[in-house]
Amino acid sequence: MNIFLGWLVMALGLYVLQSSFLPLIFFHGIGPDLLLLLTISYAFLKGNKLGSFMGFLLGLFEDLATGSFLGVNIFINMLVGFGCGTFSNRVLRDSFILPIVASCVGTMVSYCIHELIIVLLGYGFYPVAHIQMKLLPMLCYNVIFAWPVHVMVHRMDEFVSKKK
Repeated sequence: MNIFLGWLVMALGLYVLQSSFLPLIFFHGIGPDLLLLLTISYAFLKGNKLGSFMGFLLGLFEDLATGSFLGVNIFINMLVGFGCGTFSNRVLRDSFILPIVASCVGTMVSYCIHELIIVLLGYGFYPVAHIQMKLLPMLCYNVIFAWPVHVMVHRMDEFVSKKK
């Protein structure tokens, strides 16, 4: 139970940081997705089953907290968590570049799936404008915050492993 509580506190802390302090540096309402970065880092450490489960929980939390379409963030975070977890045994986990590259790929996959869902719902999509105003700022922010989030997840995992 203490292990779950530790991960819950970390997720809540990142969400509070994302929703209350980071909007001060947002670019046209676009900022980093710290819960997606948490899902990516956790999936690389634990594999695809636990990564997709963490993606489900964080996506559910994000959907319930934001009030957007229920299930969109669940679906996206689960797919990203599963994909990163699948490649977790094929990469060097202690590499400095891993969280940065993974955050770029995860952000682009998340963006593409989200925009596909928006198009399927019948909303307008203008590729050049959306890439310039949404994807590029989100990529920049996620690259900046990828390493600190990965270090936090790695330290939490070490702390949890010592407790066992």
